[in-house]
Amino acid sequence: MRILLLEDDLETASALEKGLSLEGHQVCVAARARDALGLVTSGAFDVAVLDVAVPDGSGYDVLAALRAAQRPTQVLMLTARGSVADRVEGLDRGADDYLVKPFSFAELAARLRALDRRPRANATELRSDALALDLIRRTATTVHGERLDLTPTEFSLLAALLRERGAPLSRRALLREVWGYEFDPGTNVVDVHVNRLRRKLEDRGLERVIRTVRGSGYAVE
Repeated sequence: MRILLLEDDLETASALEKGLSLEGHQVCVAARARDALGLVTSGAFDVAVLDVAVPDGSGYDVLAALRAAQRPTQVLMLTARGSVADRVEGLDRGADDYLVKPFSFAELAARLRALDRRPRANATELRSDALALDLIRRTATTVHGERLDLTPTEFSLLAALLRERGAPLSRRALLREVWGYEFDPGTNVVDVHVNRLRRKLEDRGLERVIRTVRGSGYAVE
């Protein structure tokens, strides 16, 4: 990933840059909001990690610039303020995630990986190693170009799993996203549709694309 890091504490910025670089990411560090704004206008980033409080402004200024430019960058805000109201404000302003200081590097790295798995705001396609979904035409094909004959519900189910590729989605989450249920109707509708979808994938030679995660739900690799 190409990561923009806005952090005015030099020790923290250096440690994060080193850790993220060791994980294979390209990190551009800015200590001031104006420097981060300059980087935003001159290059594209997969993820931005923005400290809310910096000497010459706020990470929210950079967030606003990213959203105004309609950049598909995922944004994680860093702050020492951890109240519910503060977190809600950050998310309402357009942030994708919010992490309260102090935090562990392992948690930050995991959150960045999760953000990178999400589709970009302007994404028209979802992909895995075996599948490609066209979100505009609502068509699904294998990596070899073979068309999959999916019902609208099966397509929505597969899209929901691909959006969180590698991470399990619970049955409750799938009921909400695919069927629009805010409650558990007490049926096995999710399992039935997953099994049908698996059979269609297996008919195309795609086995074990959807895995069951015991106690968590289903996931696509």
